[in-house]
Amino acid sequence: MGQLVVFEKDSLDLNENIEDFQVVPKSHGFNVNVPPFGHGNFGGHENDSTVTRNKVRETLRLFQVVSRKILQQVEGNSKGRANNSKRVDLQASKILKEKGKYVNTGKQILGSVPGVEVGDEFQYRVELNMIGLHRQSQSGIDYLKHNGKILATSIVASGGYADDLDNSNVLIYTGQGGNVMSSDKEPEDQKLERGNLALKNSSEEKNPVRVIRGYGSMDGRPKTLVYDGLYLVESYWQDMGPHGKLVYKFRLRRIPGQPELALKEVKKSKKFKTREGLCVDDISHGKERIPVCAVNTVDDEKPPSFKYITSMIYPDGNLTRHEGCDCTNGCSDSNKCSCVVENGGEIPFNHNGAIVEAKPLVYECGPSCKCPSTCHNRVSQLGIKFQLEIFKTSTRGWGVRSLNSIPSGSFICEYIGELLEDKEAEQRTSNDEYLFDIGNNFTNSTLWDGLSTLMPDAQSSSLEVVKDGGFTIDAAEYGNVGRFINHSCSPNLYAQNVLYDHDDKGMPHIMLFAAENIPPLQELTYDYNYKIDQVFDSDGNIKRKDCYCGSVECTGRMY
Repeated sequence: MGQLVVFEKDSLDLNENIEDFQVVPKSHGFNVNVPPFGHGNFGGHENDSTVTRNKVRETLRLFQVVSRKILQQVEGNSKGRANNSKRVDLQASKILKEKGKYVNTGKQILGSVPGVEVGDEFQYRVELNMIGLHRQSQSGIDYLKHNGKILATSIVASGGYADDLDNSNVLIYTGQGGNVMSSDKEPEDQKLERGNLALKNSSEEKNPVRVIRGYGSMDGRPKTLVYDGLYLVESYWQDMGPHGKLVYKFRLRRIPGQPELALKEVKKSKKFKTREGLCVDDISHGKERIPVCAVNTVDDEKPPSFKYITSMIYPDGNLTRHEGCDCTNGCSDSNKCSCVVENGGEIPFNHNGAIVEAKPLVYECGPSCKCPSTCHNRVSQLGIKFQLEIFKTSTRGWGVRSLNSIPSGSFICEYIGELLEDKEAEQRTSNDEYLFDIGNNFTNSTLWDGLSTLMPDAQSSSLEVVKDGGFTIDAAEYGNVGRFINHSCSPNLYAQNVLYDHDDKGMPHIMLFAAENIPPLQELTYDYNYKIDQVFDSDGNIKRKDCYCGSVECTGRMY
C-alpha cells in the first residue's frame, strides 16, 4: 500500500470558541454505516436548514469572480508586482467576509457540511474556510472540543494524490509538528498534542473525519483540492521521519456508501485501451484538435447523425469586417488599443485565459488585429482545450462532460450552427432543442449577481447590451459538441456574446464559459433561458416541454 506522507505547519489558527460544535445527525445525503457518537449518527445535517447547496455555490462563485477581478487589476498595473505580496485569494476572501458572504460560520461541525458535496473542487485553501469545510488557514488538522476531549473534524492531505488513487479508500496521514517545515529551527520528535491528539482521540471515539485531498492534476494543471468525504481513523503509530525524528502516522479508511471520486474513475478508464461504453472515437472526425468521443453505458443507441463544423455558417450577405487593433507589443494600453477601448478600457481575460466576469458583449482580438496569436485577448476563438466527451444520460438524451477538472472562468466551447433569421428558424420548430435565440442569453445574471455590491469601484464601464437582432443559431443539421449540452435550472456554464472577426452586434459568437469549478465527469449545462408559455409552433399554438434537469431549483418545465 502506497503511503501519502504530509507534513503540515506547526502553527495553528483555531477558532475563538473551540467549545462550540454540532453533532451532525444522519438526516439526508448518503447512507453511511457510522458507529453512534453522542446522541446521533453522522452523514447529514438538520440544524442549519438555511445553508443550502445553492448558497455554497453562490459563495464560491462570488469568491472566484472577485479573485479574477483582483488578479486582472494586478496584471494590468505595471506597478502591480509590488502589490502582489498581498495574495489575490486572501484579498478576495476578506471582501467576502466583510460582506457576510461566508456560510456555515456557526458551531464547528462533526460529519458532513451542509451544501458541500463529495467531489467538490477548490483552487485555494481559503475556500475551505469560507464554506466551513476546514476552518484552519494553515494547519492540516482541524478539531473541536467535546466533553473535555478534542476530536478531529477534518484534515487536508496535500500530498501526491493522483499517484495514490488505487488505494484512495485508505489514507496514511503524517501528523503535524516537529519543526519539519521550519528553516530556522532544528527538527524534533512530533508530540501527541493538538491536531495529533485530536486524531488519536477520534480513533477511539470513532467519529467521522472529513478528508480534503490535494493533487496535481494529470493534465499538468495546478494542484487542486477535492473533498473526498468522510473517513474513520483506524489506528495510529510512531515512525521514523525523513529528518531522523519520530513522527505520528494515522491510518484513515473511507466510510462505504459515498460517491466515488470522478478523478479515480477517470484514471481507471485510462488504464484500459477501450473505454467502457465507447461507441464513437471522435464525433468531430479530426476537426477538433482534441478528439471528442461518445460514450453510452445506458443502451445501444449511437449519437444522432449531423455534419460536424468548427465555424459558424452565416447567411448570404457581407458581414461588417472587424477593423482590429494596431498593437504589436501586446494589447494592454487602454488608450491606444482599440480592442481594449471597446471592452471598456480593460482586457476581459486574465493572463491564464479565464474570463474575468460576464459582460453583455466581449471583444476579442481577431484576424485583422496586428497583435500576435499569443495575445491574451484571444481565448474563445482558439477552440476547445479540455477533453470533452458526449455521453448518453438516463433521462435527457445525450449530454456533455469533461475528463478534466475545469477551473471557474474557463472557456468550454462555442455554440456553432447555421445562423438563421428568426422567420426561417420559426419554420424549424421541430428541432427546438438545437435552436439558440441570440440576444436572450444575458437576461439570466443570477450566476454573477453580487460583484457590483462586493467591489463597486472595480466595475468596468457598462457596454451596450446585445439586443435581439432577429437571428437564431440552428445546430440540428450542422453543429459541434455544443449542440449536445443540456439545459439546467442550476447550470454550471453561461453563454457569453463575443465578437472578434466581424462587428455585427446582432449576430455575436455564443461562447460557453465555466461559471464555477467543475470536477471531471460532471455534466456541463447552461440555462436555455426559455420563457414559460412563450414558445409557439408553426401554427401559433403554445408549446410545452418538461424539464428533467434534476436540480433542486427545477421549475418542471423548460418552456
